[in-house]
Amino acid sequence: MKTVHNFNAGPCILPQPAVEAGVKALTNFKDSGLSVIEISHRSKDWEAVMAECEAQWRELLHIPDNYKVLFLTGGASTQFMMVPFNLFHTKAAYLETGVWAKKAYAEAKGLHGDAAVKVASSADRNYNYIPKGYDVPKDADYFHITTNNTIYGTEIHTDYDSPVPLVADMSSDIMSRPLDVAKYGLIYGGAQKNVGTAGVTFVIVREDVLGKTGRYIPTILDYTSHIKNGSMYNTPPVFPIFIMNETLKWVKSQGGVAGMYKQNVEKAALLYNEIDRNKLFVGTAEKEDRSLMNVCFVMNKGFENKEEAFLNFAKEKGMVGIKGHRSVGGFRASIYNACPKESVQALIDCMREFERSEA
Repeated sequence: MKTVHNFNAGPCILPQPAVEAGVKALTNFKDSGLSVIEISHRSKDWEAVMAECEAQWRELLHIPDNYKVLFLTGGASTQFMMVPFNLFHTKAAYLETGVWAKKAYAEAKGLHGDAAVKVASSADRNYNYIPKGYDVPKDADYFHITTNNTIYGTEIHTDYDSPVPLVADMSSDIMSRPLDVAKYGLIYGGAQKNVGTAGVTFVIVREDVLGKTGRYIPTILDYTSHIKNGSMYNTPPVFPIFIMNETLKWVKSQGGVAGMYKQNVEKAALLYNEIDRNKLFVGTAEKEDRSLMNVCFVMNKGFENKEEAFLNFAKEKGMVGIKGHRSVGGFRASIYNACPKESVQALIDCMREFERSEA
């Protein structure tokens, strides 16, 4: 079989041990003779998986006891709606740093009109930087950010000090760096980047930010419904949660989040250094805001007509998923936690070989 190097933005590469455990569980879950996708979610065996998965989240991110951990469905896009449903009372503040941040803001504005405030945006430069020097309204119910922007390759590298509860979409960088959960009121994200496969959404919510809206919240959209029922108000997505649990076991085996961060910094530095050195390519994000997860670059001036040729060349060399998002073009290498250093080096070698043949 041809060796492939998976740089897909999501669903993305998974740790091989998690994939292998999933294959086994699909045929025989815990020697029950049943597949993990056909067991009762009320069985003791499944409840043990749910409990272990939550415990691993708490251990890996040092989640304080006054936070609840939920496993829901609907992806991060459903959270764009659930956040204002549950947290909005008089005003909400949003930072717009890319497509997904823009969509989150649009949901809040659609529900609450001008009471949803955009504090800053990087749209003026096609989202290639993280805005700075803005003020967060102190009378806002919450301040929403998107910590990593998969399409444009920018990332917020620190935990903000916010005067109001901080809400973060961490779909594409959760578990990639140490995190001070106590600085956030709510963290959410789709699993299909660093913590599993598509189909389950994680939510980490501080209890005191809930119950303040003074209005009815549809039951399925109310975080308290899911808290009271242990993420089983309705049938949970059992297989994605199983894969999430196995993925977190792998993260622990790599030295936890601190170990993952060390690997991620090293991988990103290798690739960015090559982009900066190679005369054919140029990075698109401001250097101080470059993402550790999604490395975005384009052909340098004078070589724009080589884009398709490089994509074809890279494909022949086993590079998968490096074409940039359709809205920006160019190239994007998503180097999430499970992407090995060897794959990053293979892409670098590919870029160097193409440079020798074309420059």
